[in-house]
This record gives sequence, C-alpha cells and structure tokens, in this order.
Amino acid sequence: MRRTDLLPIGQFAQASGLTITALRHYDASGVLTPARTDPVSGYRYYRHDQVAVARLIRGLRELGLPIEHVRELLERRAAGLDLAGELWAHVDAAQRRVDGQRTVLRHLLSSPTEGAEMSHRVTVRQARPIHALAYRAEIDTAGADEFMRTGFQSLYTVAGAAPLTLNAPAFVRYHGRVSDEGPTRVEACLPFRADAAQPADLPEQMYVLDVAETTFAGIVTEGAESAYPQLFTAYDAVADWIAAHGFGFAGPAYEIYHRWCGEQGHPDNRLEIGWPVDGG
Repeated sequence: MRRTDLLPIGQFAQASGLTITALRHYDASGVLTPARTDPVSGYRYYRHDQVAVARLIRGLRELGLPIEHVRELLERRAAGLDLAGELWAHVDAAQRRVDGQRTVLRHLLSSPTEGAEMSHRVTVRQARPIHALAYRAEIDTAGADEFMRTGFQSLYTVAGAAPLTLNAPAFVRYHGRVSDEGPTRVEACLPFRADAAQPADLPEQMYVLDVAETTFAGIVTEGAESAYPQLFTAYDAVADWIAAHGFGFAGPAYEIYHRWCGEQGHPDNRLEIGWPVDGG
C-alpha cells in the first residue's frame, strides 16, 4: 500500500471527528489500529475506509459505552451481527438511571438537611428466630429490580415444589446501601417452618438461612413512604435513632414485606425497615 493511499493521523482526526489523543488511546487499546505506523517516527497512518469505523467508535463512546464494550461490539459487527437491540437496551437502561437520579434529586431537595424525619416512630421488639430460604446476589442500583424479580420468583418456585410451610413475611437483608459505587451483598428470604418439609437440591445462589432471636429496631412505612427513594428516609431515621439511643448495629439492614401489592408506592403496601441491635 502506497503512503499516498493513507491518511496521516492529523487528517484522519479531522475526517473522523476524533482527537489525536483519542486515536492514540484507541490504538493502544486495540480498538482502532492504524494501517501503518512509521518504525522510525512512530507516526500513524490510516486507510480511508477506517474513517467509518472511527465514526462508529465515536458514536458508541458518546453513548457512554466503556472502551472494552466498544471493542466487543466492533468484533460482533465484523462478524455480521446486528447491534441495534443491544444498543437500544443500553440507551433504555441509561434513561432509567437518569429517571432514578431525577427522583433521588427531588427527594434530596425536599428532605430535611439535618437528620431524618418520619411520620412513624421507631419501635423496638424481640424478633423470634428465623428459618428461611434465601437467595443471595451482589448487586448495584442497576441490578436491584432484576434481583427482586428473579430472586423471589426462584424462591417461591422452590418453596412450592417442596412444599414449604411459609410462616412469616418475606424480607430482604442488605449488607450495605445499594448504590452505583459498587456491588453490595443482598439476600431475598422466605421464612418457613423448621419442623415441616425442607427444600432439597437447591439451585446456585440459594441456601437455608438461620437467624437467632434478636432485638430489632425498626419503622413501619406505608404507601408512598415505602417506595424508593423515599424509603431511604426510613433507613436514615432508624440509623439515627439507633446511634442516638446507644444501641449498636448487630447485623445487616432488613426490609420486611408485611404487605406488598406488586408495585412501588402502592397505597396498601406496608414495609418494616430496621436493624437487629444490641446494647442500649
């Protein structure tokens, strides 16, 4: 190939809409390799037909896709696969994140600046021992809805096959606040009688959880207060109360579904939020 058939990196940058710095990065990442690199000067040259690929990379990056994902998509495109479905799914997920961020922002702007306030008071009770079928996962905000849906579907399927004798409301244990900052361990749980039928041949991620009797501090929320992100106010209020009254956190946070009607914020929903505690 003659050098005159190639575009130097500066002209290629102009034609593709990418910066020279970006082109060097994509070369180092193996996403867009120049047709020729001068062995002496290190100067990069590109074919004219690489302009379309560079513009595709620019568009994919503008969609917020990480470089590793861009490389995978280019490989699938080269193999003749259609990318439309995956790209639309990515944009839809991004829109859901934005919608969630707007909801959180409205909640933050309408919340008190010092301490958390709730219309219901914190109560302390003795929680009896729990024998429960549990489904565990590591999730961030984006995976929360899918975890709740697939986790409880799997639990009820196994419980019905045994069949288990359910004897208390379903609940979720959170070993940290679910956020976009990294995965958090969560457990969806169905309490059942220990002296009746037991599950067998449990699938991956599922196990039997035994929790000892404990003191539990919590708040009951209903209707709109039981929806996210308003529910964070309940968590904060209980946490503030526990710290203020000299108790210690003795385990993960619980979200107990005393009544759940299948949708966030349903007026008949009734949840209890809190922690097992010690001391006080």
